[in-house]
Amino acid sequence: MNKTASIIPRSRHSEHAPAWRRELAAAVTRADELLALLGLPAEPAAEAAAGLFGLRVPRGFIARMRPGDRHDPLLLQVLPQAAEGAAAPSGYGPDPLDEAAAMVVPGLLHKYRGRVLLTLTGACGVHCRYCFRRHYPYAEANPGGSHWPATLDYIAANADITEVILSGGDPLSLGDTRLAALCTDLAAIPHLRRLRIHSRLPVVLPARITPGLLETLAGGRLGAVLVVHANHPNEIDTRVRQALRQTAAAGVPVLNQAVLLRGINDRADTLCALSEVLFEAGALPYYLHQLDRVQGAAHFEVPDAEAIALMTELRARLPGYLVPRLVREQADAPAKTPLPAEGALYS
Repeated sequence: MNKTASIIPRSRHSEHAPAWRRELAAAVTRADELLALLGLPAEPAAEAAAGLFGLRVPRGFIARMRPGDRHDPLLLQVLPQAAEGAAAPSGYGPDPLDEAAAMVVPGLLHKYRGRVLLTLTGACGVHCRYCFRRHYPYAEANPGGSHWPATLDYIAANADITEVILSGGDPLSLGDTRLAALCTDLAAIPHLRRLRIHSRLPVVLPARITPGLLETLAGGRLGAVLVVHANHPNEIDTRVRQALRQTAAAGVPVLNQAVLLRGINDRADTLCALSEVLFEAGALPYYLHQLDRVQGAAHFEVPDAEAIALMTELRARLPGYLVPRLVREQADAPAKTPLPAEGALYS
């Protein structure tokens, strides 16, 4: 029996809805159901932690987890933990990157020279427990709707802005029609050159890579780049590989950002395997982020010394184009800061 088929129930939603919409609607939102699907006992502490930051995980992503393994690296990324409710250590807080200070229009962040970021939606296909925007005020900080004219006006008035980054939540939670309209509006601003989309959906919900989406990304005036987010090689299954290859074949470069996470990918063998499977799928490793110090995620942090030692081993084992850049994002820096700290900044 196909494992994915055994986990994904028949949707009650219209059969005319896109497949990715149906899969998203069927996502698991309770810790007890997630654990039961994997043959694991219920954990009251997990259900309680989900009250602090809701659980959401597509069933196709659950199908890649190892049944009966409480320490599966994919499960650990999404299962609420009691540690999330512990007092935040020094240096941790609800807005670790001080994004409120960079918000020039609701949902429009202008932090780095030459580019701006739009938090288009609070919706996401999966709720990663280390998410640095788990406390973000999406209701007030949305550049769409009534704020969209001011968003476009701000970008149009700043001729040094050449790139717009679509973020969230997950910008690909928006439908093809709405995304196409947003991209058309942005393309009408003459000094813009590039559109960068940061999304976890092609990994956790590969059906999101639709012909309509690829047409929007590949057919517009702006050069589009898709930055996906995979942390472990087990996330890249046949469907994900096909989706990423289709994107690259359409002429859209595909890059990957990962977060270094304690107990999940903090081994050189794991990171090497991730780079190899990404390359086979048509994606290049881009960044390996040190954890953004958001309240509720301290148990995932890997010390800098360990992270740097891992990168030394990766450079010894992989060709340079498969070695991601180890970086930390800091609220007061003009770009992402490489580790070790000496050397030029890059972003």
